[in-house]
Amino acid sequence: MSPPAHPVAAIVVTHDSAEVLPACLDALGRAGVPVLVVDNASADGTAGLAEQHGAAVIRNAANEGYGRANNIGARAAASEFLLVVNPDVAVEQTAIAELVAAARRYPDAGLFAPRIVEPDGRVFYQATSLLAAQLTNPGGRLAVPEGDACAPFFSGACFLVRRELFLTLGGFDEAIFLFYEDDDLCRRIVDAGAALVYVPSAIAHHRRGRSTRPAAGRIFNARWHQAWSRAYVSRKYGLPNPAPSMFLLNAVKTMAACLTLQRGVIERYAGSAAGALASLTGGTALQRQGLGGHASRGLPAALPPA
Repeated sequence: MSPPAHPVAAIVVTHDSAEVLPACLDALGRAGVPVLVVDNASADGTAGLAEQHGAAVIRNAANEGYGRANNIGARAAASEFLLVVNPDVAVEQTAIAELVAAARRYPDAGLFAPRIVEPDGRVFYQATSLLAAQLTNPGGRLAVPEGDACAPFFSGACFLVRRELFLTLGGFDEAIFLFYEDDDLCRRIVDAGAALVYVPSAIAHHRRGRSTRPAAGRIFNARWHQAWSRAYVSRKYGLPNPAPSMFLLNAVKTMAACLTLQRGVIERYAGSAAGALASLTGGTALQRQGLGGHASRGLPAALPPA
C-alpha cells in the first residue's frame, strides 16, 4: 500500500531567484513537503536549479507576477493545504507540521501564519494593513503575541491556507502584478468569515529583498506597482483614492531628486509618481507588464504526491 499523500503542497514562485532558492528548497525537503516551483521566465537558470533539487516546475513563458503565478500553482496542486512561500524564506523543519496542527485545532480558520524571523533576528509581525477594518493600532506599537492569536493581516512571504478556500475565493487577485495582493487576500478571507491565525511555534527565516536578483529599472518598476496597487485596492474596498496625492507628492520629490543625480532616489520617486498617474488615467498593472488578459500556459494536471 502506498503511503498517504502529504496534506501540504508548497508553492514557490520564482523570478531570477537562483541565489536564494537552494536554501528554501533544502528546508522544504527536510520538512518532507512536495514542492511546486512556478518560475516566471527566469534568465538565471532558476527553473533548472529547482528541478535539480527535486521540485516539480512550471515554466511560465512570461513573468506573470506573484499572485497570478501562485494561482497557477494552486490549481495544479492536489493537496488539502497550500504553503505559499517566497524563495528567500527557509522554514524550520517542524514549521509546516506546526501550521497543520494549528489548522486541525482551528477548523473554522482559513489561513495560518508562522513566526517570520528577519536576518537581524527581529520578528516581522504586522497585525494590521491598509484594508484591515479592525485593530488599526494607530500608535504603531509592536506587540508580538507569545501564543496562537488572530489578526486581520499576515505577510504573503509565508503562510499556510486551505486550498479549497483559496480556490473558492479566486486565489490572489489577478489584476495585481505585485504588492498588496496579500492584504487583499487576507481581507477576502476575513470577509468570508474565516479567521487568520498566527502560529509562533512555526518558524520561518526570511532573507528580505533577496528573492529576485537586481536589474536595471527594478526600483522604478517596484515603486510603480506599489503605487498602482495601493490605489487599486483602495478603490476596490471603497477607501479614499490615494492616487492624486501620491502623484503630486512624488512628482515634486522627483524634481528635487534630480538635483542629487542619484539614480536610485530618482527612480524611487519617479516610479511612485508614474504608478499613481497610470491609476488616474486608467492604466493597469497587466498592461504595463505586457500581459493583457492572456492565460498562463503549461499547467500540469496536479502536483505529484510526496
